[in-house]
Amino acid sequence: MSAPPYWQQACAELAGRDPVMASLIARFDGTVLKSRGEPFETLLRAIVGQQISMRAAETIWGRLIALLGGHAPAAVLAADKTALRKVGLSARKAEYVCDLAAHFQDGRLSAERLAAASDDEVLAALTAVRGIGRWTAEMYLIFNLGRADIWPIDDIGVQRALAELYFNGVRPSLAECRLIGERWRPWRSVVSWFLWCHLDPVDTIY
Repeated sequence: MSAPPYWQQACAELAGRDPVMASLIARFDGTVLKSRGEPFETLLRAIVGQQISMRAAETIWGRLIALLGGHAPAAVLAADKTALRKVGLSARKAEYVCDLAAHFQDGRLSAERLAAASDDEVLAALTAVRGIGRWTAEMYLIFNLGRADIWPIDDIGVQRALAELYFNGVRPSLAECRLIGERWRPWRSVVSWFLWCHLDPVDTIY
């Protein structure tokens, strides 16, 4: 679970061009974006974490793994829907994790094809799955494939951190998020990581 090969270069360049980023990078020195590298687990974690804090997602994830005894697609499909609800998943998320499991179980999703695809191709392939929107696909690109320049402006945490650090506490519009992100190309995944750390400094691995 090593850091992406671009991590040190990205941190150095971001710190050199943006004093706020420099402060965050120094504050969270030693934390790095890491991936377990297992595609189904990455996407399952991303669905669990939709629209909730990292800390809450970790709690529900622990309960889910305890229920399933692992995270294999077959285990998800065999689980009782009521039991999935009891670990903290909403009814809709329970449906989504089962649909995701079915796609992996029957081969409609291929980890190898996704790894070889461009960022846009990965987004298109994953958002074709029920329950996987752009945010979840972006989490896959960041945490599983380790793509360096993903900018998840729909993420509540990114918006909140930008508000606190760059917009005097006012939540920026999506257009403003998109515009400010241009200053951080080609390392916007790294920026996202440090924005998340600012809000919830836990070493989360999707």
